[in-house]
Amino acid sequence: MFQYYLLDTTGFEPNVFTTIFPGVNDHAQLTVTGANCGLPTVGAVRVVLEPKPGLPTDPNDPRAFNDVFTDISPLFVINNESGWYEGWMIHDLTVPAVAPPRGDGHAQFGTITRQDAELLKRMGTGNNVPGRLFTLDGKAPHFPSATDHFPDRQTNVVPLQVSMGTYNAMQQSDAHSYWEFNYLGTNWVHPLYELPFTGGFSDRFNQAPDTFQDGEIGGLQSIVPGSGPAGIQNDPRVFGDNPSLPRDPDKFDGDVNAQREFRFRNIPSGLANEVYLDVYTRWASFEPHVTSLQRRLFDAYAAEVARVDSDGDGVISAVEGDIDTPSDGFPDNTRLFLPPTAFDRFAVTREINDGLLAPRFAPSQRAWVLSGFRVPVDPAVPASAGRDGDDR
Repeated sequence: MFQYYLLDTTGFEPNVFTTIFPGVNDHAQLTVTGANCGLPTVGAVRVVLEPKPGLPTDPNDPRAFNDVFTDISPLFVINNESGWYEGWMIHDLTVPAVAPPRGDGHAQFGTITRQDAELLKRMGTGNNVPGRLFTLDGKAPHFPSATDHFPDRQTNVVPLQVSMGTYNAMQQSDAHSYWEFNYLGTNWVHPLYELPFTGGFSDRFNQAPDTFQDGEIGGLQSIVPGSGPAGIQNDPRVFGDNPSLPRDPDKFDGDVNAQREFRFRNIPSGLANEVYLDVYTRWASFEPHVTSLQRRLFDAYAAEVARVDSDGDGVISAVEGDIDTPSDGFPDNTRLFLPPTAFDRFAVTREINDGLLAPRFAPSQRAWVLSGFRVPVDPAVPASAGRDGDDR
């Protein structure tokens, strides 16, 4: 075990899942903190490297396979609307190093230009310099806290969330989940162009979400994979979920490329981070005259997917997203995957079947039920004995 997270319900603004509000839910069953006569709801997440033959033993290596074990008690079972709980490992956008631009003036992968850096430094109190967490107001980072007030006081960091799987609780209020964190389709991020339609996204830097007020919740779906409103729009008869040959996102690896899945809706975590760098940090090297965050997000998503999408269909297939596949002038795709050690926070959300892969009300915390910060374990400690029979 090389890191863990301790979870509770106190690290964000109280909400209807965690708190009694007179006249709202004081005579209804609480989802989270009502499971056992008002006892606190707590959880633990353990992240463990798999020391299998031929695999890296350094968790910072994106090729390593890592197990994520989540245990929560007590947590009510969900009964309605195809609901579930979902775990999320969270990486907060960091201001990258400065480097010369590409030939077209755009910043190189994982970097910003000198002009980008100068503009960022002028924001707020000068927080946004290379190596620090990026903040929307240029001030010191403010993580979600119990003193927040939606929608006027929210965190100023920019989260990138990787799903750690979905689960329900058992009838007696215990919840346990296992998820393998690796490049084979799990260290991938929801289609970022869904964000303006979740209800928690703001098109402004003042942090106040406006998509709910604008009636935009559910206004766009990613059921038919593609690179979003500014990118490729695919034919549902080719990229939709075909009942004769249902989509199987688990067909990531295989000896015959033609049999591997080509209709993924999500993208690798490092590529998603690159999209965010375009949107939030590259004000000189990416669309300097575009101030709408929504348009920047749509344009950046289409542009960055195109760099990896070799067949021009707007989708990162299993072959194109494989860590061993070369793309954009690089010998492989190692750069496209953030290691688990880059994820400093963990949250659990209460989801409903809205058709989106993005967290409910993302990037706000209005659907959070538990959260916690990463605790590194150095040196790592043994976390299991023996080997299982799964060598994938």
